[in-house]
Amino acid sequence: MKIVTWNCNGGFRKKFEKIFELDADVYVIQECEDPIRANHPNFQNWAKNHLWIGESKNKGLGIFVKEGIELELLDWPDKYLDHTVKYFLPCRINRSFNLLGVWTHRNNSPNFGYIGQFWKYFKINGESMKDSFIVGDFNSNVIWDEWDRWWNHSDVVRELGDIGLESLYHKFHGEHQGKESIPTLYFRKSKAQFYHIDYIFGPNNLLPSLSKFEIGKHEDWLYFSDHMPIVCEFSFPITLNQ
Repeated sequence: MKIVTWNCNGGFRKKFEKIFELDADVYVIQECEDPIRANHPNFQNWAKNHLWIGESKNKGLGIFVKEGIELELLDWPDKYLDHTVKYFLPCRINRSFNLLGVWTHRNNSPNFGYIGQFWKYFKINGESMKDSFIVGDFNSNVIWDEWDRWWNHSDVVRELGDIGLESLYHKFHGEHQGKESIPTLYFRKSKAQFYHIDYIFGPNNLLPSLSKFEIGKHEDWLYFSDHMPIVCEFSFPITLNQ
């Protein structure tokens, strides 16, 4: 099974063929347009097995899977008290496991932007997240923790660990949070300003079957986006429905 996540930096209809080369079973794509409303037949044909959310037809969060893979939208709430958090796209794949697509926003919140949005979503849906994959652009790293916040990146990582979910990059490469040697973002495509802000969390009982965790190289991807794609592969396949 292969999962890819990528913030495409918009215009996905012009870029989907590039990411398709990675031959994943599941793609989680941030900043992509709504395939249904895109005036691009080839993109629509490629994206016929998908879920998508967004406030603008030109920029949202999409999950795309191969033909023959069943994709079901899950009804997980996205309101914390009276505040809608965004963007989170929960689904069930082949009736066998749950996956949560993530693209965190500042969401006009002075205190709960980005990782604060995820923290709120976790407070609502943490029990449902057990044994799930959490995949996407968190816009967050432990280097931006603040001493007087209880929803810091490190707090979220710890709470995910409490329900058995681990950052697969850190487990595979043996690195600590905030000490990542491979960036996922070259801010505004600058090779001098880079960060690690995209993640795949998965159940720790599946770690023995994790066979690959790679991040795209800037020489291959910076033309298309300031984010690099993440490729995560397990030794077991997704069985295609016939």
